[in-house]
Amino acid sequence: MSKQSRYKVRFRRRREGKTDYRRRLRLLLGGKTRFVVRKTNRYITVQFIDYSVKGDITTVCVSSHILRKKYNWYYSLKNLPAAYITGYIAGKKALKKGISEAIVDIGLQASTRGNRIYAAVKGAIDAGVKIKCGEEVLPPMDRISGVHIASYAKLLKEENPDLYNERFSNIISQGGDPTNIVSEFNKLVEKVKSDYG
Repeated sequence: MSKQSRYKVRFRRRREGKTDYRRRLRLLLGGKTRFVVRKTNRYITVQFIDYSVKGDITTVCVSSHILRKKYNWYYSLKNLPAAYITGYIAGKKALKKGISEAIVDIGLQASTRGNRIYAAVKGAIDAGVKIKCGEEVLPPMDRISGVHIASYAKLLKEENPDLYNERFSNIISQGGDPTNIVSEFNKLVEKVKSDYG
Protein backbone atom coordinates (compact mmCIF):
# COMPACT_ATOMS: atom_id res chain seq x y z
CA MET A 1 0.00 0.00 0.00
CA SER A 2 1.36 3.41 -1.03
CA LYS A 3 2.01 5.97 1.67
CA GLN A 4 2.42 8.90 -0.72
CA SER A 5 -0.09 11.72 -0.71
CA ARG A 6 -1.93 12.57 -3.91
CA TYR A 7 -1.98 16.22 -2.94
CA LYS A 8 0.35 18.41 -5.01
CA VAL A 9 1.53 21.78 -3.76
CA ARG A 10 0.84 24.45 -6.37
CA PHE A 11 3.61 26.68 -7.67
CA ARG A 12 4.38 29.57 -5.32
CA ARG A 13 3.28 32.33 -7.74
CA ARG A 14 -0.01 30.50 -8.28
CA ARG A 15 -0.57 30.21 -4.52
CA GLU A 16 0.13 33.93 -4.15
CA GLY A 17 -2.32 34.75 -6.94
CA LYS A 18 0.38 36.33 -9.14
CA THR A 19 0.46 34.00 -12.17
CA ASP A 20 -2.12 32.03 -14.10
CA TYR A 21 0.13 29.38 -15.64
CA ARG A 22 -2.48 28.08 -18.09
CA ARG A 23 -3.02 31.55 -19.57
CA ARG A 24 0.73 32.16 -19.59
CA LEU A 25 1.34 28.93 -21.51
CA ARG A 26 -1.23 29.91 -24.15
CA LEU A 27 0.52 33.28 -24.59
CA LEU A 28 3.96 31.70 -24.83
CA LEU A 29 2.88 29.17 -27.45
CA GLY A 30 2.32 32.06 -29.87
CA GLY A 31 6.05 32.80 -29.79
CA LYS A 32 5.49 36.57 -29.89
CA THR A 33 6.83 39.27 -27.63
CA ARG A 34 4.39 39.99 -24.80
CA PHE A 35 3.11 43.52 -24.20
CA VAL A 36 2.67 43.59 -20.42
CA VAL A 37 0.81 46.37 -18.58
CA ARG A 38 0.82 46.45 -14.78
CA LYS A 39 -0.83 48.96 -12.44
CA THR A 40 0.32 49.94 -8.98
CA ASN A 41 -1.21 52.42 -6.55
CA ARG A 42 0.89 55.21 -8.05
CA TYR A 43 2.17 54.23 -11.50
CA ILE A 44 1.52 52.38 -14.73
CA THR A 45 4.34 50.14 -15.98
CA VAL A 46 4.56 48.94 -19.58
CA GLN A 47 6.99 46.21 -20.64
CA PHE A 48 7.88 44.24 -23.75
CA ILE A 49 8.95 40.79 -22.58
CA ASP A 50 10.44 37.86 -24.51
CA TYR A 51 10.39 34.28 -23.27
CA SER A 52 13.64 32.47 -22.51
CA VAL A 53 14.20 29.03 -20.98
CA LYS A 54 16.39 30.64 -18.31
CA GLY A 55 13.71 33.24 -17.52
CA ASP A 56 11.80 36.05 -19.16
CA ILE A 57 13.85 38.81 -20.79
CA THR A 58 12.49 42.34 -20.46
CA THR A 59 13.47 44.17 -23.64
CA VAL A 60 11.69 47.47 -22.92
CA CYS A 61 10.38 48.81 -19.61
CA VAL A 62 8.73 52.22 -19.16
CA SER A 63 7.07 53.51 -16.00
CA SER A 64 4.69 56.46 -15.95
CA HIS A 65 7.13 57.99 -13.45
CA ILE A 66 9.03 59.28 -16.52
CA LEU A 67 6.15 61.70 -17.24
CA ARG A 68 6.83 63.65 -14.05
CA LYS A 69 10.59 63.27 -14.08
CA LYS A 70 11.23 64.20 -17.72
CA TYR A 71 8.11 66.06 -18.87
CA ASN A 72 6.84 67.82 -15.69
CA TRP A 73 3.40 66.17 -15.91
CA TYR A 74 1.77 67.16 -12.61
CA TYR A 75 -1.47 65.27 -13.11
CA SER A 76 -2.04 61.67 -12.00
CA LEU A 77 0.51 59.10 -13.13
CA LYS A 78 -2.03 56.28 -13.11
CA ASN A 79 -4.98 57.67 -15.11
CA LEU A 80 -5.95 57.14 -18.76
CA PRO A 81 -3.82 59.98 -20.22
CA ALA A 82 -0.73 58.76 -18.32
CA ALA A 83 -1.34 55.15 -19.40
CA TYR A 84 -1.67 56.18 -23.07
CA ILE A 85 1.54 58.23 -23.11
CA THR A 86 3.47 55.53 -21.22
CA GLY A 87 2.30 52.97 -23.79
CA TYR A 88 3.28 55.33 -26.62
CA ILE A 89 6.81 55.83 -25.24
CA ALA A 90 7.23 52.07 -24.71
CA GLY A 91 6.02 51.44 -28.27
CA LYS A 92 8.55 53.88 -29.74
CA LYS A 93 11.38 52.33 -27.69
CA ALA A 94 10.30 48.85 -28.80
CA LEU A 95 10.39 49.87 -32.48
CA LYS A 96 13.96 51.13 -32.03
CA LYS A 97 14.90 47.72 -30.62
CA GLY A 98 13.35 45.92 -33.60
CA ILE A 99 10.08 44.83 -31.98
CA SER A 100 7.28 45.48 -34.44
CA GLU A 101 4.64 43.04 -33.19
CA ALA A 102 3.42 41.94 -29.76
CA ILE A 103 0.57 40.19 -27.96
CA VAL A 104 -1.23 41.70 -24.95
CA ASP A 105 -0.61 40.06 -21.56
CA ILE A 106 -2.92 41.49 -18.89
CA GLY A 107 -2.04 38.84 -16.30
CA LEU A 108 -4.67 38.40 -13.59
CA GLN A 109 -6.19 41.87 -14.08
CA ALA A 110 -9.81 42.18 -15.14
CA SER A 111 -10.35 42.90 -18.81
CA THR A 112 -12.73 45.86 -18.74
CA ARG A 113 -13.61 47.78 -21.88
CA GLY A 114 -11.85 51.15 -22.10
CA ASN A 115 -9.68 50.77 -18.99
CA ARG A 116 -6.09 51.91 -18.41
CA ILE A 117 -4.61 48.69 -19.78
CA TYR A 118 -6.26 49.30 -23.14
CA ALA A 119 -5.26 52.99 -23.06
CA ALA A 120 -1.62 51.81 -22.88
CA VAL A 121 -2.31 49.32 -25.69
CA LYS A 122 -3.73 52.14 -27.85
CA GLY A 123 -0.63 54.22 -27.11
CA ALA A 124 1.64 51.41 -28.34
CA ILE A 125 -0.54 50.86 -31.43
CA ASP A 126 -0.40 54.60 -32.24
CA ALA A 127 3.39 54.43 -31.82
CA GLY A 128 3.47 51.86 -34.64
CA VAL A 129 3.62 48.49 -32.88
CA LYS A 130 1.31 45.86 -34.36
CA ILE A 131 -0.88 44.54 -31.54
CA LYS A 132 -3.99 42.51 -32.26
CA CYS A 133 -6.79 44.07 -30.22
CA GLY A 134 -10.47 44.71 -30.88
CA GLU A 135 -11.38 48.37 -31.49
CA GLU A 136 -14.39 48.06 -29.18
CA VAL A 137 -12.21 47.59 -26.06
CA LEU A 138 -9.97 50.59 -26.72
CA PRO A 139 -11.03 53.82 -24.98
CA PRO A 140 -12.05 56.75 -27.23
CA MET A 141 -9.57 59.61 -27.67
CA ASP A 142 -11.74 62.11 -25.79
CA ARG A 143 -11.46 59.94 -22.64
CA ILE A 144 -7.76 59.31 -23.21
CA SER A 145 -7.12 63.05 -23.50
CA GLY A 146 -8.89 63.66 -20.17
CA VAL A 147 -12.10 65.41 -21.29
CA HIS A 148 -14.01 63.63 -18.51
CA ILE A 149 -11.49 64.85 -15.90
CA ALA A 150 -11.65 68.45 -17.14
CA SER A 151 -15.48 68.51 -17.21
CA TYR A 152 -15.66 67.03 -13.70
CA ALA A 153 -13.13 69.57 -12.39
CA LYS A 154 -15.03 72.44 -14.05
CA LEU A 155 -18.36 71.28 -12.58
CA LEU A 156 -16.84 70.89 -9.12
CA LYS A 157 -15.12 74.28 -9.31
CA GLU A 158 -18.46 75.98 -10.02
CA GLU A 159 -20.65 74.02 -7.60
CA ASN A 160 -18.35 73.25 -4.68
CA PRO A 161 -15.03 75.15 -4.65
CA ASP A 162 -13.97 73.65 -1.31
CA LEU A 163 -14.36 70.11 -2.59
CA TYR A 164 -12.61 71.12 -5.83
CA ASN A 165 -9.61 72.41 -3.85
CA GLU A 166 -9.61 69.25 -1.74
CA ARG A 167 -9.87 66.77 -4.64
CA PHE A 168 -7.31 68.48 -6.86
CA SER A 169 -5.05 69.93 -4.14
CA ASN A 170 -1.95 68.11 -5.39
CA ILE A 171 -2.30 69.47 -8.93
CA ILE A 172 -3.22 73.01 -7.78
CA SER A 173 -0.29 73.16 -5.31
CA GLN A 174 2.13 72.42 -8.18
CA GLY A 175 0.66 75.16 -10.36
CA GLY A 176 -1.51 72.94 -12.54
CA ASP A 177 -5.11 73.48 -13.55
CA PRO A 178 -7.24 70.30 -13.75
CA THR A 179 -9.74 72.03 -16.08
CA ASN A 180 -6.83 72.47 -18.55
CA ILE A 181 -5.72 68.82 -18.66
CA VAL A 182 -6.77 68.30 -22.30
CA SER A 183 -4.48 71.00 -23.71
CA GLU A 184 -1.66 69.88 -21.39
CA PHE A 185 -2.15 66.30 -22.64
CA ASN A 186 -2.02 67.42 -26.30
CA LYS A 187 1.18 69.42 -25.65
CA LEU A 188 2.76 66.42 -23.92
CA VAL A 189 1.85 64.07 -26.78
CA GLU A 190 3.47 66.45 -29.29
CA LYS A 191 6.59 66.72 -27.13
CA VAL A 192 6.86 62.93 -26.79
CA LYS A 193 6.37 62.53 -30.56
CA SER A 194 9.18 64.99 -31.27
CA ASP A 195 11.48 63.27 -28.73
CA TYR A 196 10.90 59.74 -30.00
CA GLY A 197 10.22 60.51 -33.67
